[in-house]
This record gives sequence, structure tokens and C-alpha cells, in this order.
Amino acid sequence: MDLTLPWMSRADRRRWRSARTISDLGELMALWLEGKIASRPGYQPRYGPDDETAHLVPTLAALCRTGYVTTQSQPGLTGTGADGLWWEQRAALELVVTDPVLFHRLVDAAYAAGLTVRINDYRPDGGVQEHPVVVTTRDGEGVTAFGGRITRADMAIQWTGLDRDPYRTVSTGMYVSIIAPEYGGAGERMWVVLDFLTGRRRHDPADPWASSTGYPGPARG
Repeated sequence: MDLTLPWMSRADRRRWRSARTISDLGELMALWLEGKIASRPGYQPRYGPDDETAHLVPTLAALCRTGYVTTQSQPGLTGTGADGLWWEQRAALELVVTDPVLFHRLVDAAYAAGLTVRINDYRPDGGVQEHPVVVTTRDGEGVTAFGGRITRADMAIQWTGLDRDPYRTVSTGMYVSIIAPEYGGAGERMWVVLDFLTGRRRHDPADPWASSTGYPGPARG
């Protein structure tokens, strides 16, 4: 059942249904992140990214225009929530990629920076299905996780409204979750690593973040 499209504007429905390639989908997702499209598949219609992720939009949009399609993200935060309890978040990102070269470039950069990686591969000849990682806790209890297998039903909801060929592309792609090992603001270094990957930032000895990709070895978490 189509849970999203009836509440999308006609223009938004046409744009998502007209997508044919992963590049088309990446551009549309970037435009949604930037507030230039009101709705996206699998997300509450006429709602943009959460306010807490506003500072991540340039990084996420750049990834989408580099050949990846981001699906969910959150910043690294700690603090008392509206419920009066203590919340901790790791910076985390999930995206889908279909190009093996881009996949290895992303995963290699993440491992080199000491970030945690989870891979869920839906290619017909794939099969790697790694376990999820808790990324948000409430008074020490896990409440949100990234990674883990996506069911066929959830995949259909996440990409509802796409034409058959682009749906086949994203539903048989490689889903990668990149997660900071640290809770809170220290994990925000992750976005700088991704900016180096897409070329939004250049390595600069004067940049205090320039060593962010220089961690000594992979951390598979």
C-alpha cells in the first residue's frame, strides 16, 4: 500500500517517479535536504530534515551528489531530554550505494578514521548482513540503532513511489551505516571525514580537523 504519495504534492510525485538512475535519486534527495522539495519517499510528507540535522545538510547533499543516496542520519549529542532523562547520541549515517568503487572508497575512509561500519548488501550475489549498532541511549538504555537487515516490506515503504527500475536499483544496493564510536560532540569529526571524501574540504595543515582521516587503523566495531 502506498503510504506516502497521496499526501505529496503533484509536482513532488512527478519528480520522484521520473527518477531513472541513482544519480537522479541522489539529486532529488539533495534537493529535499536543502528544502527545495517538500517531500521524499518513506518520510512524513511535507516535512524536511529534523532541526538537529540542519548543520549536516551540506555534507549529506554533497554525498548525494557524489553517487551515494543518504537515507537517515543524526548528529552526535548528549544532554537532558524533554522527558528529564539523560540522552546520548553517536553521530551516524546510513546510505545506499550501487557503485563498487564508491562503496570501497567510503568504507576504506571510514575504517581509516576509526569509525564503525555496518554493511547490509542486497545485491543478488551479495548476502553480507551485519548486525545493527546502538546509536542513541536514554538513561543508558538503547533506543535507536543503525544498520541491520531491512525487510522487503520496509524497503518498499522506504522507497514507495519510485518507478520500477530505480526501485530495483536501490532495493538491490549496498546499504552502509557509518557510526562514530564516541557519543556526543566528539563524534562530529565523522562529518569532516565525509567532507574530505566528497571534496567539500581539502586537507590543510592549518585546519585543526585535518588529521581526522589519519587514525592509525581500522575499527570494525
